[in-house]
Amino acid sequence: MKRFMNWLTNSFTPTMNKFSQKPVVAALSSSMQKIIPFILTGSCIHLYNVLRSYIPALPNFIRIINFSFGMLGLLTAFMVANQMMEKLGHTQYTINAGLTAISVFIMFIKPVLDANGMFTVEFNRFGPTGIIVGIAAGYMVSILFHLVGKLNLLSNSSLPDFVIGWVQNIIPIIISIGLTVFLTFYLNIDLFALVLLLFSPIQNFGQTLTGFVLLIFLMTFFYTLGISHWLWNGVKTPIFMAGIAANIAAVEAGLAPMNIATNEAVFTAGLITMGGMGATLTLNLLMCFSKSKSLKTVGRLTILPSIFNINEPIMYSAPIVMNPLLMVPMWINSITGPLVVWFTMRSGLLNIPSKMIQVGQIPAPLSSVMITEDLRAVLVYVVLFILYLVTWYPFFKVYEKQRIAEEQNELQLDQLD
Repeated sequence: MKRFMNWLTNSFTPTMNKFSQKPVVAALSSSMQKIIPFILTGSCIHLYNVLRSYIPALPNFIRIINFSFGMLGLLTAFMVANQMMEKLGHTQYTINAGLTAISVFIMFIKPVLDANGMFTVEFNRFGPTGIIVGIAAGYMVSILFHLVGKLNLLSNSSLPDFVIGWVQNIIPIIISIGLTVFLTFYLNIDLFALVLLLFSPIQNFGQTLTGFVLLIFLMTFFYTLGISHWLWNGVKTPIFMAGIAANIAAVEAGLAPMNIATNEAVFTAGLITMGGMGATLTLNLLMCFSKSKSLKTVGRLTILPSIFNINEPIMYSAPIVMNPLLMVPMWINSITGPLVVWFTMRSGLLNIPSKMIQVGQIPAPLSSVMITEDLRAVLVYVVLFILYLVTWYPFFKVYEKQRIAEEQNELQLDQLD
């Protein structure tokens, strides 16, 4: 274990931190974070619709969902191009690259222009299904702008700066839009369908038991190294958003929802992330009654955030990050929790979420019942609470014993002084 921890600390973690800072990775992660307000806007309306289902007289705000959550693909295209230019140091291109990506994305989703000038396109292509297409459009535009930007065209020219700026923007805009026009309208390629086809193996794998557990384990594993699970936004967001969008569409069509790998099942329900990523709530409770003064203090200071599934305070103050005694049970929880949720939902013992409510700070089991619309969620919560508690307990007691010994040594040293 010592050699493993040394490797994690001195080799693996620094390498992954460098990787997460690479422009391609950092831009995608940042883009996913920046569209969260639009996702949450749609979530608020879905939450409102739960109330509306009991009071039908309330106004219907479906259009707010259509033009927030329903525009995620388009918004992603802009943000990826915008953030790529920022991370690559082309600050002069941040806005125009993003705007160009919007034009490119609209062509990617294969619009039809008839002889009367009528513009038609499948509306659902703008939404969560189109996130991965928006990422592709944003990256394509970013690469072209980056290549042109490296040429520093007219940098030594005596022309006015604003003219140079126009030229430096016009060229990548023409190339980006021209290339997409050629592929879409001359070669008649449905780039939307092509991108989804290329991404489908990842999407399909993410909706399998193995993919579901692996993704949650990786997010938790890196979190215990101090690397935020936001790093995985570029992978999980397209999978989760497409999953919940398909569930919503299935229910509207009178069918049963099938996708378990959704943000709602992982985060909103508060079953897998009870207290936060890695299910740290029961550890927090153990710390509240610890014989170690320092652990008891930390436990009581961080218990309120934990109830609302926010565990950054305990992750860094316990600490769990880079602490082998507490990292291991967190890894175990990231496997057992998803397994329990998967099998209970797949077997019909718990409803699969079919509403898009991505508010992970509602305390469970209230959130568990709300998102599954199933009172059996309380029983699943109790089972997982006990399972997590049993997992944390032996590791915590060993760590507690170490901390008590350290506190006693510090007390003896103070008395000698």
